[in-house]
Amino acid sequence: MKDELELIAASRDGDAAALDELVQSHQGRVYSFAMRMCRNVDDAKDILQDTFLGMVRSLRDFREESKFSTWLYRIAANACLKKRRRGVHDPAPEQELSLDDLMPRPDADGRKPEIPDWSEDAERALLRGELSDRMEAAIDKLPKEYKIVLVLRDVEGLSAEETAEAVGLTVAAVKSRLHRARVFVRRELADYLAAEKP
Repeated sequence: MKDELELIAASRDGDAAALDELVQSHQGRVYSFAMRMCRNVDDAKDILQDTFLGMVRSLRDFREESKFSTWLYRIAANACLKKRRRGVHDPAPEQELSLDDLMPRPDADGRKPEIPDWSEDAERALLRGELSDRMEAAIDKLPKEYKIVLVLRDVEGLSAEETAEAVGLTVAAVKSRLHRARVFVRRELADYLAAEKP
């Protein structure tokens, strides 16, 4: 495979083979990201197509100040957030929840409820393959603007800076959304993992 910057330069000059190689090298990750975001094969295929159409239209605008994959995730993230048709696992507009409504509230004395540490229980459940489905279900309950940050950081492995660039937020906003999303997922799994204890 040619160096990625060479492929980008050749694609800008109209080299169809270079463009195809560029698409081939990134389509698996983009499709995987789209599936995690929308949980619907048809929607994921639409997002994949929209992402690469957007890439072709904007390739001359790529300034090489960031990684190409981060730039591509930004296009994919925008395609996910703009997608009008809802997948079967997305909540209908009237069912969407504010994350603020789902966060633990302080009690009358001002103490925040503790979320138990279930890391050992999580490892045991994960080894049995049960935790994965529950975790995916918990992530699916997140509002999209929180879900997209969690997926990019914790699943796709982007740094906070790359995630911020991909979704058009500040690093501080990414860290705040990520923290709240993680707390929510942990809270969603707490009862299941507590029930797993011997």
